[in-house]
Amino acid sequence: GTEVTQLMATRWGICGSGKIAHDFVVALQSLPESQHQVVAVAARSLDSATKFAREHSIPRAYGSYENLARDEGVDVVYVATIHPTHLQCSLQMIEAKKPVLCEKPLTMSAKETATLIKAARDGGVLLMEGIWMRFFPAILKLKSMIDEGAIGQVKYVSASLGISRPNAVDRQQITDPVRGGGGILAVGVYVINFAIMVFGGDRPQSIHASGWLADSGVDDFAAITLKFSGERVAQLTCAIGLDLPREAIVVGTKGTLKVPFPFWCPTKLETPTGTLEFPLPSARKPTVFRNSSGMSYEAEEVRACLMASEQESRHMTLDQSQVIADIMDNVLTQLGVTYCA
Repeated sequence: GTEVTQLMATRWGICGSGKIAHDFVVALQSLPESQHQVVAVAARSLDSATKFAREHSIPRAYGSYENLARDEGVDVVYVATIHPTHLQCSLQMIEAKKPVLCEKPLTMSAKETATLIKAARDGGVLLMEGIWMRFFPAILKLKSMIDEGAIGQVKYVSASLGISRPNAVDRQQITDPVRGGGGILAVGVYVINFAIMVFGGDRPQSIHASGWLADSGVDDFAAITLKFSGERVAQLTCAIGLDLPREAIVVGTKGTLKVPFPFWCPTKLETPTGTLEFPLPSARKPTVFRNSSGMSYEAEEVRACLMASEQESRHMTLDQSQVIADIMDNVLTQLGVTYCA
């Protein structure tokens, strides 16, 4: 595999040239150049790739993902294409022995996720799901406080993530099944991830979901109850047509921890003894989405894994990615959502 040492910068290739790729590159380029460099970008058209490369001063642009996979000067690839192409793009990189940080959701289904994880493990290549939330200092602090028993035994988790899209074009895109639209895959992945993180990667014993669908057949709103062993429950909501509170609460036998809005990219943690603040790193230029400079945290985790020759992150394990994919499958089935393969 690719050896990355302390003395060398991690050389990133970017797969996709959309809004999220833009923000990730801005976050990467805000980190020391001695540690992270963006050296190549690939898109479905050379035109898009060239434009993106020009905008971000990236030396190489490719009109196919295959060319990026063959680029020997790339240590790791960030996959930021539309959801339905995550599997194919990531597999292409893994087959070329390129480590992969793949944007969430890892794939479209539990079966695809299992295929991708197996390919990475068989090939001995690093694969990590880009749930950037997991690497925010506020979230790491929440996790360590839970592990230290600061709020006793955790019994209840509640989290919501819903953002209305009054703009017709945005609404059309987020509800387009061909693009892998819908609430569960776009935002439900965060609330489910949060619950699984808090409950230590355990599989729920039961999953109950209810909600409604958009005209296109994808889920518009979902309320999910997960019951875990040992009298533990998570209540989660996600929506693409409603502004939900977008905060997360963890209740233990001895106290409560709250991650206020925006919990998926937080800068604060409310604890029984007061509010802790974790300012964001500064970005060199504006980002499309909220708090995107915090994408640098997941990039630093990838570099740390590469330097330690680890094939997965201990903070965001592949087993947890699989548990989350299994839950999303179950919820989508209950709601009556199907995606064409």
